[in-house]
Amino acid sequence: MADTIQSLTDNKDIVRYPLIDTHTHFDAPVFDEDRARQVQRAYQSGVEHLVLVGYLYRHFDRLYEVQHFFDKREFASNAADSVDIDGSSIPAAHIALGLHPFYIEQHTEAHLDAMAEMLDKQRPLAIGEIGLDTFTAEMKEPEVFAKQQRFFSAQLDMAVAHQLPVMLHIRKAHAEALAILKKHAYDAKTLGGIAHSFSGGEQEAKAFVKLGFKLGVTGQVTNPNAKKLRRALQVAVAEYGIGCLVIETDCPDMTPISCQTSNDNASALGKNQGQSPDDVWEGDEGNDSHNRNVPANLPLVLASLSELLAVDEAKLAQQLWQNSIDSLGQSWSYPSANFGTDSSN
Repeated sequence: MADTIQSLTDNKDIVRYPLIDTHTHFDAPVFDEDRARQVQRAYQSGVEHLVLVGYLYRHFDRLYEVQHFFDKREFASNAADSVDIDGSSIPAAHIALGLHPFYIEQHTEAHLDAMAEMLDKQRPLAIGEIGLDTFTAEMKEPEVFAKQQRFFSAQLDMAVAHQLPVMLHIRKAHAEALAILKKHAYDAKTLGGIAHSFSGGEQEAKAFVKLGFKLGVTGQVTNPNAKKLRRALQVAVAEYGIGCLVIETDCPDMTPISCQTSNDNASALGKNQGQSPDDVWEGDEGNDSHNRNVPANLPLVLASLSELLAVDEAKLAQQLWQNSIDSLGQSWSYPSANFGTDSSN
């Protein structure tokens, strides 16, 4: 995987399109050993902004610690693992706060209250990731799912109260999530919002877009066997245009297929096999041996989406930028695309 990143950042004949990584877990400990280098590579690959997304209350402080790391002075003093870093040439980092539905048994009412207090004191970019998840049999248990629904609604209430967009995590519960969203006061057409790592079918895709959400596209789109997802994206775009999409890495998960170096696709955050105490792959500790995704891989998502939709990369990149700032309620100016910069490190 490292070779794939290097080829993207070192090739001076590759156009660097400005991109926004709308969903990352770049605060995860799996990045602690080489975070400075990955920040540099991300910027060289075109990533101008990235969002650090919350999922457990006990890690909210870690989000802010990593955001502080992106401060140019802090970055310059901690970049021992990189060379020739221009402190002004790094992405801007933003924070979304949310209690992830997959970890519902770890969330408490006190966490909801504490999150509400944090929102009053320091306004994040968005609320997320929040939603519903019935991926496992345990998640389908009535009591567990009822708690998911309650926490989802409570966090939607916070979004309305603070006029913030939400980042949705919906897995195998699209109908139920849509039912809640249709009844709730949250209005994505006004506040924005993203259906992160969209995994539904054609009808679900159109339903979320109709409500005002953008569909978050990850490295899954690079897999030609992801036929359901790829068809859903094509159908949504056929009806609503390319204005309905944003892209994301969801790193360290959702690695593009060309960067996968092993058959181990276990989630770095424990989403597939249960939460580890330190939120890292067992035995990994920061190397790339378990298909760790990184922000620098975002251009691979752009390229695959461009091919799938038969839309020129330059046109698509600029539209995705606009879609991203619309969905996040921002007004970041689109920088000019340029050819690859020197990154001989």
